[in-house]
Amino acid sequence: MYKVNNESELIDFGEKIGSKLELGDILILTGDLGTGKTTLTKGLARGLDIGQMIKSPTYTIVREYEGRLPLYHLDVYRIGDDPDSIDLDTFLFGDGVTVIEWGELIEHHLPENYLKVTIEVDGQGRRLSLTGKGPKYQELIGELT
Repeated sequence: MYKVNNESELIDFGEKIGSKLELGDILILTGDLGTGKTTLTKGLARGLDIGQMIKSPTYTIVREYEGRLPLYHLDVYRIGDDPDSIDLDTFLFGDGVTVIEWGELIEHHLPENYLKVTIEVDGQGRRLSLTGKGPKYQELIGELT
């Protein structure tokens, strides 16, 4: 469990994670509307040396950014439990890092190994729970403490 007190700390925490990400990594972000999934992704992008402004992919489903590794930023809220409506495999098995907002909606369509980040409101701040699916992501969580 991690606690951040404001948006800046959430971005910094995302940057810390992003700096450790490697080719093929998959993260799913869960949390209610407005909890900070896109804000965390801004930090992930910074950790991947991406200088572009990160925007929510709510209406476009997918946004791609170039940095140390490409970042595929998906929001699957609108596709619900129909991942076939996009070519999910292109991103999951592509040449970059995949971050999926509302990823719990398609969790059973994902590979066995990924990092799940759950964000919850905690007063003015946020509480983040990280779950490593597979040894690589469990080790990554250990590196963050």
